[in-house]
Amino acid sequence: MDPLARILNDYGLMILDGAMATELERRGCDLRDPLWSAKVLIEAPEMIKSVHAAYFAAGADCAITASYQATFQGFARRGLSEAEAADLMRLSVRLAVEARDEFWADPANRAGRPRPLVAASIGPYGAYLADGSEYRGDYGLSEEELCAFHRPRLAMLASSGADLLACETIPCLVEARALAGLLAEEYPDRRAWVSFSARDARHTCHGEPLADCARLLDRYEQVAAIGINCTAPRYVADLIEVARAATSKPIIVYPNSGETYRAEDSRWEGASEAGAFADWAPLWYERGARIIGGCCRTTPADIQAIAAWARPHSIDSFDSLSLQ
Repeated sequence: MDPLARILNDYGLMILDGAMATELERRGCDLRDPLWSAKVLIEAPEMIKSVHAAYFAAGADCAITASYQATFQGFARRGLSEAEAADLMRLSVRLAVEARDEFWADPANRAGRPRPLVAASIGPYGAYLADGSEYRGDYGLSEEELCAFHRPRLAMLASSGADLLACETIPCLVEARALAGLLAEEYPDRRAWVSFSARDARHTCHGEPLADCARLLDRYEQVAAIGINCTAPRYVADLIEVARAATSKPIIVYPNSGETYRAEDSRWEGASEAGAFADWAPLWYERGARIIGGCCRTTPADIQAIAAWARPHSIDSFDSLSLQ
């Protein structure tokens, strides 16, 4: 049984963590860098571990590692060797595992919740480019070229000790197909979720119907969940329904705050929609999401709000949940 299924079978809902980079910035880190939060793996890894610990304390059942923008190519651009890059990727997983194990060692933290998972983040090709193209998907690369880019990091993180892989913020169908194909051919016993960035209530950021993406991934046993992340909350309920109609796999959602990222000056602009995460979560659950968390610009407070709504309910009351 895959790790997501084990939690969903026992609890009916899994709560993800929220943004890593946002919380690092709140704690004083300067992430105006092509490596983004992966920069902190080099400079202050203990801060990453403390953020993971904060999300576990807030109620997260899964930590997503700080490897989203960690690639062999990106670290090489910084002057690091292949061995040094591999060590940093393994470190990203070890920090999350240590935070999880220390949290779980206290029996008081175990009541009414599963032992948390660690998901090794695999960001899209656009994250390496650091130009915002994970919100466009206009790479101009073939499936074979994308496989060649992802293969080395996938190999490292698949053997890192993480419970599963998080292929996240995928903007286009061809990149999802490349990742799913690599998993099926080279790591048939590993499990991953694949979540897309979306530009509206029906389409990926590149413009493909999300239904087509979910339908394609539904045939891969290695894909344990399909969904949406780093997308405005207002689109998520409709996107869940689109995905549910095309797949029987669990639906995962972890939206951003609703603000828009400006790659040219590394800042977010616009109004936040994240303040009502505790109000959004029941709607997303009702529409069919079974794994819920937050992405960019969300904080431990947002995850705590989801957990405060979720924890009082048993699996039976979740199944009968309705909005009143």
